[in-house]
Amino acid sequence: MSDPVGLIGGGAGPLRPDAPAAGGGRPAQNPDAPGFKDYLLKNLEQVNSLQRDATEAIEDIATGKRDDLENVLLAKEKADNAFRMLLQVRNKVMDAYDELKQIRV
Repeated sequence: MSDPVGLIGGGAGPLRPDAPAAGGGRPAQNPDAPGFKDYLLKNLEQVNSLQRDATEAIEDIATGKRDDLENVLLAKEKADNAFRMLLQVRNKVMDAYDELKQIRV
């Protein structure tokens, strides 16, 4: 039986995600590049900002400070769509985490 990946009995030690793959794989990523956590936090802030703007627009139209109902509805729909997309990302991350928990080492 051959070992194309080089994981069996190679004595290479544990796998490292930052180690270049055998056979000229992708080089290590830039450590200064933003990671998934940074992107997720940035998007959380954007969704929060959209929701604050929509809430403010609804309050303004209720108190009579605004009269452009179309823009208020658009702001509300934009915030709702952003929240739904963020919720889907969360669900996918949780599904991936559940799959990782099932892996036996």
